[in-house]
Amino acid sequence: MTTDHVLPTSHHLDVLVQGRGPALLLAHGAGGGIVGNFGLVLDDLAQDHTLVGPHYPGAGGSAVAVEPLDLDDLADRLVAATVAAGQDSFAVLGESLGSAVAVRIATRHPDRVRALVLTAGFAAADPVLALAAQLIKSLAAAGQWEDVARLALTSCMSPADLADLEPAALDEPAAQTLTAMPPGMLDHFDLVSRVDVRADLAKVSAPTLVVVPTGDRLVLPESSYRLAAGIPGARLVELPGAAHVLNPADRATWLRHVREFLAALPATSV
Repeated sequence: MTTDHVLPTSHHLDVLVQGRGPALLLAHGAGGGIVGNFGLVLDDLAQDHTLVGPHYPGAGGSAVAVEPLDLDDLADRLVAATVAAGQDSFAVLGESLGSAVAVRIATRHPDRVRALVLTAGFAAADPVLALAAQLIKSLAAAGQWEDVARLALTSCMSPADLADLEPAALDEPAAQTLTAMPPGMLDHFDLVSRVDVRADLAKVSAPTLVVVPTGDRLVLPESSYRLAAGIPGARLVELPGAAHVLNPADRATWLRHVREFLAALPATSV
């Protein structure tokens, strides 16, 4: 028997809605947002899908949370936002923290979820990711926001990207990263450090595509491999050498695989 948890009556989230066709719920990463994570493919996917992109508390135009984020509550609010946008069933595209959110959505609302696409994902923070989250929080507590930005920037680059750069070349992109960091970034990374959906994986019944950027230095590729191994029937695709934040070439490859996966799903009424 499947279950569907009661949705909040008000989602209070800033939501991007774009396109028409079968719905795709976008679940972004920590310290990111819908455009930051999915901006390179929004217009393409919106040609034949309805995109619903809720911003987590403290991202986009969503108000900063007054209490620590709760994974169940966040999952329910993303679903509530999608239903409020007129979409009763949908595929979920989750990136980084959004992958854990997507898994929890799939187990709390199985009758609504048509499929999952999990990119650079994790079921629980590995030691590298847990340390990054801890450092971000402690540097921020000390007021060292420029170091937070530099850590976030370099963690999201591949080894090949970093090998070709002089340290001074990071000054401008680090300043841009600092400007782009959302007010809720620390709340997001606090949730990263607490997330654990390992027990959910075997319960996922939706078709699942797991995409692994093999050059990821923030979320170790092994975390994505474990997601794929734990979800029944999950399909695994590697992006060789790709960083945590996909560059245009890697995002184009990602888009090709995602479109192929989505096209193979059973048709649904719009």
